[in-house]
Amino acid sequence: MTQHIVKSFQEELDALSAKIAQMGGLTEAQLSAAIEAVARRDTQLAERTILEDQRIDALESEIEAHAVRMIALRQPMATDLREAIAAIKISIDLERIGDLAKNIAKRAIVLQNDFEGANRLIQGISRMGRLAQRQLKHVLDAYSSREAQAAMEVWRDDEEIDAMYNSVFRELLTYMMEDPRTIGVSTHLLFVAKNIERIGDHATNIAETISYLVTGEWVADERPKSDTTSTTAVRAES
Repeated sequence: MTQHIVKSFQEELDALSAKIAQMGGLTEAQLSAAIEAVARRDTQLAERTILEDQRIDALESEIEAHAVRMIALRQPMATDLREAIAAIKISIDLERIGDLAKNIAKRAIVLQNDFEGANRLIQGISRMGRLAQRQLKHVLDAYSSREAQAAMEVWRDDEEIDAMYNSVFRELLTYMMEDPRTIGVSTHLLFVAKNIERIGDHATNIAETISYLVTGEWVADERPKSDTTSTTAVRAES
């Protein structure tokens, strides 16, 4: 392989990484805006956030086309092949995070008309959202630096988001049981909390992909999960 071909191929790999970084930055911004829109019940911000999802979707298509074309024309091996595969997988997870952020923003619009001043209901959601934002930032930093250990720290920390989701879930159920007037807003916030929990799962997916990219092996350990809401029993106080 001539020096020119090697340089050209490296430029393609760099361009692919740059597109992932761009998509990651847009996704971070969209998630941040969605959480803020819920916290402030800001309809205008929520509407702008929903529209931003189109840019993320477009980038996912560009990244997939770029990676597939590179595999077909360059027939990369070893690490270079993993770069292309990882780019496709990470872009899919980022696109799903964008969709979930869009769904959160849609709930913010509904909450504008269904909110009766119970600010405490929002606090747990905001904390959970900030944690998901932190996880997304850290995993994207791990991709940028190609650090498998940093990615696996995000992988292990997913339990923290699950634990917070369990807490928010129970708190909202308690509010609904104690005051039926909060059922409407609490239901919307339950959906928001679940979307944030799923964003944590996608950040964990990205962490596993980064580990594969760097080491050449998929994570064999069972993913740590602490979501107990599916088995939560609700019993009225006697």
